[in-house]
Order: sequence, then structure tokens, then C-alpha cells
Amino acid sequence: MPLPDKGIAWPPVHPAVRSDMADWSAWLAANPDRLAYRYLNRHRDNARFGPAENRPSQYRGGIVGRVSRWFWGEPTPLGEKRANLLMPLARDIARTSSDLLYSEPPALKVDHAGTQKVLEELLNTGLKRTLIAAGETGAALGGAYLRIVWDTDLAPLPWIGRVRADCAVPEFAHGELLRAVTFWTVLEVDGQKVVRHLERHEPGYVLHGVYEGTEDNLGKPRSLSDYAATRDLLDVRQLPAGMEKRILAAYVPNTMDAPDWADLPGAAGLGTSDFQGAETFLSAIDETYTSWMRDVRLAKARILVPSGFLQSNGPGSGALWQDREVYAAMNIPPTSDHDVTLNQFAIRHEEHRATIEELAGKVIRNAGYSGGTFGDDGDGAAVTATEIKARTARSMTTRARKAELAVPGIADITESWLMLLASPMFPSAPPVKVERPRVEFQDSVQDDIKTLAETAELLRRAEAASTQTLVAITRPDLDDQEQRKEVDRILKESGRAMADPTMTGTD
Repeated sequence: MPLPDKGIAWPPVHPAVRSDMADWSAWLAANPDRLAYRYLNRHRDNARFGPAENRPSQYRGGIVGRVSRWFWGEPTPLGEKRANLLMPLARDIARTSSDLLYSEPPALKVDHAGTQKVLEELLNTGLKRTLIAAGETGAALGGAYLRIVWDTDLAPLPWIGRVRADCAVPEFAHGELLRAVTFWTVLEVDGQKVVRHLERHEPGYVLHGVYEGTEDNLGKPRSLSDYAATRDLLDVRQLPAGMEKRILAAYVPNTMDAPDWADLPGAAGLGTSDFQGAETFLSAIDETYTSWMRDVRLAKARILVPSGFLQSNGPGSGALWQDREVYAAMNIPPTSDHDVTLNQFAIRHEEHRATIEELAGKVIRNAGYSGGTFGDDGDGAAVTATEIKARTARSMTTRARKAELAVPGIADITESWLMLLASPMFPSAPPVKVERPRVEFQDSVQDDIKTLAETAELLRRAEAASTQTLVAITRPDLDDQEQRKEVDRILKESGRAMADPTMTGTD
């Protein structure tokens, strides 16, 4: 399927999907101005939820005006400055999700020693950073794309980059398998004119095109040579022999299902955000924080005095109350009601704190994490790995689920990368054997080596575990084959290795 040859509505994604991703992107940015602009101008799919309305009630006070829009969509009254506070909990959740998955990057394992070394070099030269960034935006937007790119002016070999989910038009087969995808990048914006670069990945081909249009229309094609960013690209790049059914892109979903998009064609395979369903709670947290700070502002001590107590500044210059330590005695009758009054409101800090903690707990639980993962229930005392896992059991379950969803996409894109290295396109590449790598995520919480060694020693004394079991306990970072080799070395060094009975004739 070629790139469009004339102007079409852009992006060709269902309005409900675009709207939700725009909401999540604003929360991820943690920018008060972006959130306020987003919710002031927010509208979703007209076909599903009706057209956007600008009603006078949005500018009224009281309940009618407050429920007509979200907290971040309330217009600031004339003459006042915006005092809304933002708690960046959404961004914290996205970062935590990425840290749980990729702070210890997955291992890529193959049988060929030379290829294994090349894959380790790939991880160390950029794939780790790519996965961390993809994990953060994927948690916020429902998923992230990995793609293979190359530029011989910058690097002799191709590398794996990432693309945000809100900059792609995917095509899924059977609801979940990525069949093709079109990425777009905005090159220029000049008033109403928007210039976009489209990059389409389909089986056996990569296509590039530049279009000049408007904010919501792709417009007419332009030459790739007209812009510096696309000058060195080919309109059509055919992949090497053997890659006729491969695409140089993969999708890593945040979840396996998108319940709110189940009725939208082609959207069910996108996955959903960690923020989905918690936007109202995130908004309520910011409203509570804003109310708390309003209490702080109103609680400033103010002195109310009769007008007769003020010092005149002269005719036409008004009067003021001087803040000084020594005052002359005032001739005020004892029975007079006119005196100096100190006015200071209470700060309801306990009520606000409890409300915020309750709301934040709801948001964190909705995302599938434990409060302990965010340090909310720790007392600073040293704990073991077992205690950490007990406190963060829900987070560990969510991490395992996301790791399972990430494995196919990482394996697909890495195998395609190896196929490119082995092709004539990159003659200077190191020799590799094309294999589908095994993607193994590490245990994010491990006991220290002293604890593991003490456990193994106790089991050996009790004669309750074999050498194979003890190696598995103390070296969980090794796979089964490497653990067996370690057992053989230990038995050989300790003199406990037995000869093969079939060779010695022993009964």
C-alpha cells in the first residue's frame, strides 16, 4: 500500500483515540499550561459523545459552573491569576513503570558466541536508553514503537530507535499483530501551513514522503530534496532478500486489551495507558492541593484596626497602619468596641493531606502498583528482598505482565536487526548468525550475596539440597546451561566429580 498521493484528513486515527492520547500526553508532560490548554479546548469523538459545547455555565460560579468542565478546564476569572497547582503523579507513575521494567535491561541470548557479543554491544550502545524511554511513554500512551534506522554519516551500523504511540498510524492483523505502520514527524509549522514527513513500514519495504498541508489535513506531496531532514532519503527502500515478509518496526503494548476502544476498528490492539480511568482522580488531587495552598494564603495574619488608628499621609495621600515596635498610648475608652483585632484563619493541613493520600492511593492502584513502590509505606529501616517483594507484590505482578507483553516486540525487532547486519547492505558489519534471541528479564529485587551464601551454607549442612540447587540459589542471574557448567567446575575443583561408570566398568 503506497503513501497517500493527495490530501486526506490527518492523522487517520479515530477521534476518540486521538483525544485520549492527547489527554494522557498532557498528564505525562506535567506542564500546567499544557493541561489547562488541553482541557479548555478538549472534545472527544462527536459520533460517540456528541459535539463539544461552549456554554455560559462554564463561566458561572457555584455547582453548575464547576461541573461543566474539569478542574484544569475552568477559565480563570478576569483580573485574577491562575493559582492551580499540579502534582506530577502521572509522570511519576510512567517513570516508575519504566524503571521496574528496564532499569536492569533484559538480556538478549543466542547460541552463537559472535552474535551474542554483537547483541551485548547493541544493548550497551543505545538499546538500553531506547527501552527506558519507550517504557515511559508506553506506560502513558498505551504502548510504544521500536524501529530500525540507519545513517552512515552518523554511525556505520543501524540502530534501534523508538516512536511515540501518538505519532503513528498502525495496521494490525487479527487484532494484535503489527502488519504495517506509518510514522509521521512535523518538519515545519508556519501559520496554517504544516509540513510533515511520513515514513511507512510494510513487509519488504520502507517508504518516505513529505507533505505540505494544514493542522488537520495532510495536503499535497513535496519533494524529499526540499528539506534538509529528508534530503538523503529514498522514496522507496526495498529490504534485502529474505526479508520480504519482515517490517523494520515492532509494537510493545502496555496492556493486551483496550476496553474503552473495543468498539473502534483497529484500536483494540493498541493497549491502554496506566492513567486510563484515573484522570478524574488526578484532577481531584490537583484541586485538593490548590485548596490547601489557598488555605495557606488566607491564613496569613491580618490586623483589623479602626480607621481612627491609621496614620494620615497628608491630604489626598491616604492613611496607613505602621508596623513598628513602640506605639504611643491611645486614648480609647475602656468600654469602646473599637480595638485592634488579629485575624488569622486555620490551615486544614490534616484534612487536605488525608484526602490527597487517599486519592493518590486510588491512582496508583488503578495503574496496577503498590504504594510501597513509591516509598509511601517505608520507615527507612533495612529490609530483605523477601520483605520488599511482599510490600510491592502488586507492582511485581504488573511488572511480570508487562515484561511478557514486551518480549515478542523486542525479539522481533532484534531479529530484524540481525538480518540487516547479515545482508549485503552493511558489508562492514561484524559477521553474525541470524537467530531469534531469547529475551530474559532480570529479577528486579534480589537478596545480597551474603544472605544467599548463608542460605546455601545452611542447606548444605542439613544435606537438604544438591550442588545444582545451591548454584541456582546463589547465582540466579545464570541460565540453566551456565548453571550446569558452574556445577561441573565446582565438582571438579572440590574433587567430588565422579568418572563416567560406562567408561570404568563400575557397577
